[in-house]
Amino acid sequence: MSNNIFTKILGLFLLICSLCVEAKIKLPALVSDGMVLQRNQKLNIWGKADANEKVEVKFLNKSYKTTADQNGNWKIVLPEQKAGGPYTMTINEITLKDILIGDVWLASGQSNMELPMQRLTPLYANEIKNANNQNIRFFTVPQKYNFKSPQTELDGGKWEATNPQTILNFSGVAYFFAKDISEKEKVAVGIIHSSLGGSPIQAWMDENSLKKYPEYLQEAKKWQNDDFIKSTESNEQALSKAWYAELDQSDIGLNQHWEKFDLNDSDWKTMQIPGSWEDKEGSFEGSVWFRKEITLTKSQAGKSAFLNLGRIKDADVTYINGTKVGNVTYEYPPRWYDVPAGVLKEGKNVIAVRVSNGSGKGQFIADKPYYLEVDGQKIDLKSEWKYKIGAKVDRMAPGQTFIRWKPTGLYNAMINPLINYNITGALWYQGESNTGKPKEYGDLLTTMITDWRNKFNNKEMPFITVQLANFMESKAQPIESNWAELRDQQRKVSLQVPNAGLAVIIDVGEWNDIHPLDKKTVGDRLALQAMKLAYGKNIVADGPVYQSMKVDGNKIVLTFKKETDDFAPVPELKGFAIKNAEGKWAWAKAKIEGRTIVVWNDSVTNPIAVRYDWADNPDGNLKNKTGLPASPFTTE
Repeated sequence: MSNNIFTKILGLFLLICSLCVEAKIKLPALVSDGMVLQRNQKLNIWGKADANEKVEVKFLNKSYKTTADQNGNWKIVLPEQKAGGPYTMTINEITLKDILIGDVWLASGQSNMELPMQRLTPLYANEIKNANNQNIRFFTVPQKYNFKSPQTELDGGKWEATNPQTILNFSGVAYFFAKDISEKEKVAVGIIHSSLGGSPIQAWMDENSLKKYPEYLQEAKKWQNDDFIKSTESNEQALSKAWYAELDQSDIGLNQHWEKFDLNDSDWKTMQIPGSWEDKEGSFEGSVWFRKEITLTKSQAGKSAFLNLGRIKDADVTYINGTKVGNVTYEYPPRWYDVPAGVLKEGKNVIAVRVSNGSGKGQFIADKPYYLEVDGQKIDLKSEWKYKIGAKVDRMAPGQTFIRWKPTGLYNAMINPLINYNITGALWYQGESNTGKPKEYGDLLTTMITDWRNKFNNKEMPFITVQLANFMESKAQPIESNWAELRDQQRKVSLQVPNAGLAVIIDVGEWNDIHPLDKKTVGDRLALQAMKLAYGKNIVADGPVYQSMKVDGNKIVLTFKKETDDFAPVPELKGFAIKNAEGKWAWAKAKIEGRTIVVWNDSVTNPIAVRYDWADNPDGNLKNKTGLPASPFTTE
């Protein structure tokens, strides 16, 4: 036989073999090495195969068999298992290793759930450094959308155990929740993390759940057209590219390299940072350059350093001594830049920052840290900087249609593929993107909870919501607040829906940051709710929970749910407002009387309602002796 013929036969044989291998069992991404299986529940193991192929699962010395259907789909239900591991599972020719049995929680929502531990480094550096826990595992769902139909498979993802490298990408909220539960229950905890920054609740709901909201269904249907998606993205990218090209071409700072160390900036204006150049120059879109000279010692020269420029609205590119040290393209991320060794000099050093802003008030955000840290010493940068306008553009930067946030898209691609996987319950941190229409939120959330429970085949599945934190500037007088209204919708859902909990975090927000860094408190309060709802612990998991009111002359007496009404004493209660018969609100005095709170205003003779912490960024201080804060509420 000639070598040529032999080679062709061998190639054909290998091709046939490869096709045979491809025809073997295929498992979903969730069913893989390192997975955490839910204890004390019958377990679904599923996948794909050839039509009518026999499938055998071997686990813990037992064998379970089935046959794939005509479409190649198969599922085997294993009996309930106790916590333990690591174990091995074989499914036909596939061997899965390092399997733990414990508790699995779904963590979903928008950016505050998504926010990774890496963004929280200033608060939790030691936590990250010392992270090494095989009992806490994450599966991060790929961020995809699909408007056409619910998907059955994920486009990737893998189970990861906690170590100093993997933890950087874990949701901070979900990590601290998992750590708390694992320590208290002495079991492995697996987190299926499925969230996306900026997403509204309707993106996480299926088509059937949105039947009462035809405008959302119509919006979803519009984005089922792939050509429409492509043309929209293409047109918007072209407009954006043109705007930034115009900005760059007209920015004389780019042309003259205003980042240079030896630039003559003697004629530049000055302003205090943090602050807004628009307070001095008037409102405009464009770019502004900033320069700050600092002096370093011989011992500091040449060393690596850390530059913290707080937050900037909007985008920045930052240089030290003419060397670029970092950039951020939008307003929310903190400006944390590592300065490589060799950049800093003895004596004069120059920090230069180019800021571009396409809409809204450009500024260095107040009440954020601004410093350069070298050799353990922090040089404060909250001071006078030089600045000069690089360019002005006569129109705002073009907006973007965030297609990934449209109704049903995230449910179809990021929730439906999970529903075969057995879980203990769900954690939900979302709502900021629905504050524009807060009154519908309670119905949407209730509908979504019911649907998710049905999809996961667990009508009593614990569902725990994080209430929105305090945010934005405080107001001097009681006024309406969409954020307060949405918090109240969240509160009512937690009271009306069985086995639903609410983690109140009205005391951990930051007025100047929609992404507060204290995610440990959030995770711990979620865990406290879980211990009561999912693990049956007889504990107080809530701050004071408003129950009823009674008018007593010119005062209103408030009662609270039993066991939550052991109030913590304070010199003066804050955060209460009272409504008169004409419908006007005024700040009120309040005092603790036993298990009740008495509220009044000497100028209001016929009060009809009370509000507590009804503001974007309230300052109420009502807590019980557990230290947990009361949820904002209204008696109306």
